[in-house]
Amino acid sequence: MLGLSLAALYALSLVVQLPMSDIEVYRAEGQAAATGGDLYGFTVTKWALPATYPPFAALLFIPTTWVSLTTLKVTCVLVNAALLALLIHLSCKAAGLRRAAYSAPLVLVTTALGLWLEPVFQTVVFGQINLALACLVLWDLSRPDGARFKGFATGLAAGIKLTPAIFAVYLLITGRVKAAFTALAGFVVSVLLGALVLPTASVEFWTRRMFETQRVGKVWIVDNQSLQGLLARLLHTTAPGMWWLAAAAVTGAAGLWVARRVYVRRGLDLWGVLATAVTALLVSPISWSHHWVWCIPLLAALIAHARRDVWRWALVAAVTVAFAARSMWALHHRGTLALHFSWWQQPLAAPYPVLGLALLAALAWWTRGASGRADAPTGRSAARLPAPRVDARRPSGSPTG
Repeated sequence: MLGLSLAALYALSLVVQLPMSDIEVYRAEGQAAATGGDLYGFTVTKWALPATYPPFAALLFIPTTWVSLTTLKVTCVLVNAALLALLIHLSCKAAGLRRAAYSAPLVLVTTALGLWLEPVFQTVVFGQINLALACLVLWDLSRPDGARFKGFATGLAAGIKLTPAIFAVYLLITGRVKAAFTALAGFVVSVLLGALVLPTASVEFWTRRMFETQRVGKVWIVDNQSLQGLLARLLHTTAPGMWWLAAAAVTGAAGLWVARRVYVRRGLDLWGVLATAVTALLVSPISWSHHWVWCIPLLAALIAHARRDVWRWALVAAVTVAFAARSMWALHHRGTLALHFSWWQQPLAAPYPVLGLALLAALAWWTRGASGRADAPTGRSAARLPAPRVDARRPSGSPTG
């Protein structure tokens, strides 16, 4: 079935040319890093896309220059398919669905279907690295507390793309101080490696480029599924300014509070990680739709929670449809039309931030009672943590990118 899905993707690419523009940017970054070129001075593709990642990422992209662009694009599709299978495996383990996690036929079938979820499909279409980052973070955070160098991989992920840094904050506020500082160490190592090999580019990025969010793209287009994108379209403005800053500050604080509370009161690390991931996606200035590949562990967590409850399965179906429907692309959004949507079009233009806010609200409501693990998704869940020293918590297991 996976072969059929990939064949269908290939057939689609023949009918509608798939841009894979981001892989061209990564290749150009690798070329600049390898030859000493101006890492933040070039633009590539017909959209004039610049480099936006830290210098450490450019070092990792050097191998993309060793093959032709056509070979690179084919390899990128196959690698992303493999990473999706890995993310499904890690998500099932984290959710306590261990039988599903180790069932090769099930993983392959869900990979074939998962390729057509909008965030995953867009990741493949653009040649993005979201699946790699989600796998790196989820693998790292799902390891038992006390595991050697837990947090380091998360820090490296933050060195590639800054947003995973929020997971170090999650580790810190949930009492995993050693892991949090290990994540910081991983991030520092990535910065130092970048500075050692690309000193000029490092100074340029950390003092100037990282603050230039306009380099990434327009915040108000439907591609942007962050809180800022939602507010820009809702307020019919290209720059929501203080409205977004205030909303992002409140959402960031509330999201991390919910993440900590679901860990402390329910002992469910996966839901805490998901709350953190959603918070990052909401408060980031720009979260392209393909950044929402965290829908994979979210669906795994919801399936584990559903058990035999028909309404919970209905919720799983509804969330799956929301991530497969592509409602934002069904709207007429060319040019500045996205700034003139009517009220009923707004949720269709911003399905992911609406779902993200609903998830945080649901988790806040679910954990409103006294501390304890009643009503946990599954008695065998690997999403629970080993018991911390504070005996009132007593969680027992663990959970991206």
